[in-house]
Amino acid sequence: MRTVRLLILLICFGCLGCNPALAETRIALVIGNSAYQKVPRLANPTSDAAALAAMFKSAHFDLVELKFDLAATELRRTLREFAARTRDADIAVVYYSGHGIELDGNNFLVPVDAALQTDGDVLDETISLERVLFAVEPARRLRLIILDACRDNPFVNRMRRSLASRGIWRGLAKVEPTTPNTLIAFAAKAGSTASDGDSRHSPFATALVEYLPRPGLDIRRALGYVRDDVLKNTGNKQEPYVYGSLGGDDVPLVPAIAPEVAPQQDPQATVRRDYELALQLATRDGWEAFLSHHPEGFYANLAKGQINKIAAEDARAAAAEKARLADQEKARLAEQGARQAELAKAVAAAKAAEEARIAAEEAKRIAQEKVAAAEAARPEQEKKGEKGNPVAALEQTGALAEKHAEAKVGHQLAALSPPAQQHIPLELTVALQEELRRVGCNTGSVDGTWSAASERSLQLFNIHAGTAFDTRGASADALKAVKSKTGRICPLTCDFGYRAEGSGCRKIICPAGYELNDLGSCKKVQAKRAVGRPDQTKQKLEPAQGAKVGAALPKTQTAEKIFCDSQGCRPLGKGCRLEGGWIAGLKNRNSQYQVCP
Repeated sequence: MRTVRLLILLICFGCLGCNPALAETRIALVIGNSAYQKVPRLANPTSDAAALAAMFKSAHFDLVELKFDLAATELRRTLREFAARTRDADIAVVYYSGHGIELDGNNFLVPVDAALQTDGDVLDETISLERVLFAVEPARRLRLIILDACRDNPFVNRMRRSLASRGIWRGLAKVEPTTPNTLIAFAAKAGSTASDGDSRHSPFATALVEYLPRPGLDIRRALGYVRDDVLKNTGNKQEPYVYGSLGGDDVPLVPAIAPEVAPQQDPQATVRRDYELALQLATRDGWEAFLSHHPEGFYANLAKGQINKIAAEDARAAAAEKARLADQEKARLAEQGARQAELAKAVAAAKAAEEARIAAEEAKRIAQEKVAAAEAARPEQEKKGEKGNPVAALEQTGALAEKHAEAKVGHQLAALSPPAQQHIPLELTVALQEELRRVGCNTGSVDGTWSAASERSLQLFNIHAGTAFDTRGASADALKAVKSKTGRICPLTCDFGYRAEGSGCRKIICPAGYELNDLGSCKKVQAKRAVGRPDQTKQKLEPAQGAKVGAALPKTQTAEKIFCDSQGCRPLGKGCRLEGGWIAGLKNRNSQYQVCP
């Protein structure tokens, strides 16, 4: 038990340790400047920016802002708003595609409305790289700036210089970040220019989309793969470069996907599933099929119990059917004026069949109770994994009940059956018995013996089909007449508490609050009212002082012997008799005295 608790604690601490990585906040700002107003339009920045933004979204970044063709004022406002969001971020990324310029070793991003007629306009009309670094500085784990701005800058050739010694160059200058965990990736090495390429995206943007979103791939290795692809695709003319440094731990833009732990297989899952299917089918064939695949174990014992339950029900149904046939046979003998001895035999057979039916009912009840007990113990057995035999007591219940019922009823009915007529062909008798069963008139066996049950079956057919065939034996005319009937002729008769449904009898089950009445239908249970007893307490008369002689008594008082004189009325003394007095409830008489011994 202590080991289990320790394991649970270790799992909880492991989950707590994983929460920061799973809860990392990642945000990205993507800018593409193509529509420059004072110089020719650039072809790829807007499409490159759109591709990078789609990549960050597919990598499930918490925030991705995409901006196109920003003027100086809009670019400053965008960086200011993004800086406010990086305060709660673990990873902050800024991607810029457009023109960039170097002035005296400092790098600047060129908005679309810049004119840059002189070198002094650079300070007023552009945005310094330091401003971009300031926007991502609050991020806690990684600050990444990607500049696809090393293009051949058309502003350089026409710009007037205030000092001849001032350096204005194509491409961007080398930069060394001063804040930790910061990387700055150039599309081309400092002092060189980048190519837009011949396709819809630049070689640098194409490689970024390929490698940055790979789960678990460290950002430094991802940018290294980007460098290799760009060198290969540009014939070693363009070499991307990364400035800055990170610590020893891997820092991927997209967290690694945790491997899925396969759930442990339950060795009893297949057996349990097969058992549930057999339980839904609830037939002898279904349980036998289950036992053929799973002959041993806990569920096999349960299946055997279910088979015993079905056997008990079959025995009960067979006994009930034989009892019904015995009753019909008794009625037939009585109607035909059979001899008293034969009638007595039929009565005895009916009584024996009824006893067999009761025995079968009891056997079924016992089997059901044991199966229910086994099913109730099933969850506990599944937990313990025990292989018990909870239904061993049911092994022979159904077979013994059926054998006992057949022995009692068969012996009595055999004595009542007339001898078989040997001159009638066996095939004709069998065929007629089968056809009588088809039309619902024969409920006995098809064995080629023309017994009393067969006679009764043909008699029922005569009654319901309007025919008059001789019931003492099978005949070709009777067979032809029965074959001509396409549906059921004899109605289905069911015992009390059952109703005909389809080709069989189904037990009548009343809903809650209802019970079965004598007519075989459900009626509502009437609540019994409690009947109270009237208060038989007697109140004795105690006349008030000064009551008048002969005054009438109140109606609520009971009749007692009262003695009244000039001093008032009071009860008659014990053993005294009243002379000239009165009794309450009778006609008043003036009292004079009481006589006491």
